[in-house]
Amino acid sequence: MPKRRRSPTSPLEIANRKTDEQFIIDYLEPRRPEIRPWINSWTHPETGAEYTLSLVRSEALNDDEITRCLHLIEQTSQKDYENSSSGWHPARKLKEMRSPGLRYILVKTKDTASLRGFTSLMPTYEEGQPVIYCYEVHLQTDLQGTGLGALLMGFHSTAASNLPPITKVMLTCFLANQRGLAFYKKLGFETDEISPVPRKLRYGKIFTPDYVILSKTVRSVLDSQPKLAKEQDPGPNPTPLASPASLTPKAG
Repeated sequence: MPKRRRSPTSPLEIANRKTDEQFIIDYLEPRRPEIRPWINSWTHPETGAEYTLSLVRSEALNDDEITRCLHLIEQTSQKDYENSSSGWHPARKLKEMRSPGLRYILVKTKDTASLRGFTSLMPTYEEGQPVIYCYEVHLQTDLQGTGLGALLMGFHSTAASNLPPITKVMLTCFLANQRGLAFYKKLGFETDEISPVPRKLRYGKIFTPDYVILSKTVRSVLDSQPKLAKEQDPGPNPTPLASPASLTPKAG
């Protein structure tokens, strides 16, 4: 007799099993007026060029899409990886990008469907904390500084707000990526308490991390609905994915 599939109990596990269409309805549509709503199109403020936005699970990305996402990471961040202690390993990065449960917001030109940017996210646990983790955010040069990067990051905050018990968006950034750090801090991100700090090794050598973990606290939708009972969260998924701390978003 086949083994019966266990019903999900954690709110995060439930979210990660939803279809992309249902994820948008449940977590990317605003439940408070100040929250940015999901949109599936965007217009460049200077050129007037039109772009489409779509939410796609990693498992549903075709080979061309995942390859173009990898090439965009190479264009924007390969040097930062090469200069870091982790190094640049395309095959390893591609495997991370295919992690089950990751969702991508793809930015494509409306006329040619050429991929010009993306961000990836997942509800997960980081050292026991339920968070929306921003794994990547990368844009072609002509889309940087247009407000599109802030728009994409806003969707992370919307998802966190609509998915109790999550109250935090988290990401990792290389310290060498000064432009990225300035971008995230402008959006309200601060160094998280779990971010690594310099430490003394044997023989007095000091190890200094080359990345920082940033986070931003968001107000849960339950805060505006005090009479609703909060969902009970039994704790981290018993089979968590590898820590995303080695991944490094790039400002757009």
